[in-house]
Amino acid sequence: MPRKARELSPLEVRRLDKPGRWSVGGVDGLALQVTRSGARSWVLRLAVCGQQREMGLGSFPTVTLAEARDKARRHRAQVAEGSDPISLRRAVFSAAAADRMSQRTFAEVAAQYIAQHEKSWKNKKHGAQWASTLQTYAEPVVGQLLVRDVTSAHVVRVLEPIWTTKTETATRVRSRIELVLDFAAARGLREGPNPARWKGNLDAAFPKASKVAVVRHHTAVAIDEVAPFMRRLRLQEGMGARALAFVILTGARSGEVRGTLWAEIDLEASLWVVPGTRMKAGREHRVPLSKAAVDLLRALQRGQAGDLVFPGVGGPLSDMSLTAVLRRMDVQATVHGFRSTFRDWISERTNYPSEVAEMALAHAVGDKIEAAYRRGDLFDKRVALMSDWADFLLPHDSISVRKRVRRDSTTARAISE
Repeated sequence: MPRKARELSPLEVRRLDKPGRWSVGGVDGLALQVTRSGARSWVLRLAVCGQQREMGLGSFPTVTLAEARDKARRHRAQVAEGSDPISLRRAVFSAAAADRMSQRTFAEVAAQYIAQHEKSWKNKKHGAQWASTLQTYAEPVVGQLLVRDVTSAHVVRVLEPIWTTKTETATRVRSRIELVLDFAAARGLREGPNPARWKGNLDAAFPKASKVAVVRHHTAVAIDEVAPFMRRLRLQEGMGARALAFVILTGARSGEVRGTLWAEIDLEASLWVVPGTRMKAGREHRVPLSKAAVDLLRALQRGQAGDLVFPGVGGPLSDMSLTAVLRRMDVQATVHGFRSTFRDWISERTNYPSEVAEMALAHAVGDKIEAAYRRGDLFDKRVALMSDWADFLLPHDSISVRKRVRRDSTTARAISE
């Protein structure tokens, strides 16, 4: 039989400081390992399923001699019962690590969702709205809860105070909570149905948004008032007034106009091509330019050196620049409302088909099947439409318009310099 190691005392163990592995006795296979750096730790050698294995029992003196012997005896007893203490310990550590990884709060997961998706959103404002609505309405209730513990009852508590008073905001908050929880489920941070789902879940707790929300449309200038408004607009100074005129002439959205680059404009072809990255629908949009729109751009081009067609101070015009023009003119309408005026004019004063109007406004036409078959953008028909619209807006276009635009090109030159 192999000779058993002599059982060392605590004092003898404390004196072991030379590099090597020193058997301390008391339990077969228990040794104190001393490294060249002087670090000391407990090692237990075991025969598991016929294979020699080693497992650490902690550092010395954090784990005392008596504690190391007690651990060694327990592990040897596990081997005698047919268990593998090394594998069991790894499983415990793995489960604990997995549990720690899954302990993510709703606020943490929401922040991760925003960080992962904000690059795909069209502008920083959208990301800011996401963060602010969740921080204001959701996080006071569920922010510090583990995301796996969020229930339908919690979501109801978030939405109940605002469902009938701020219905549009409430619907967005609900949708954003649902997306965050789906995001968490996809990463294994929660299981089961999404408690923020509407159909078959929250629709039993709240009335439909359409039943309680008052729909507020963008205030628009009446059809018969838009031409007189244009006559007044061309008398206004500033780049904001020129950008607003271009919005009205093209039927485009404010953001699309304010971000327009000269590289997108082909004056010879009377064409403006807005890239999909700047369009709400994410698709490239060709805009035929009327003579009035081209004249406006040519006058601006003569006084500019930068890339932006409608520059502001240090970059594009702000979203309030165009609204400020309306306020100075004491017009109670929104910039976006001119798209409604344009659409009403087509419906009530022309014979252009509805699909031409919708294409001019860069709206989706028909259902998915119809869209799949309609490959063109009705460009030739829209050329005539935009020309007729310009004639309606400026029936007596004069040299004074060009003089006014030319004067504003001086403003553009000063900004760019």
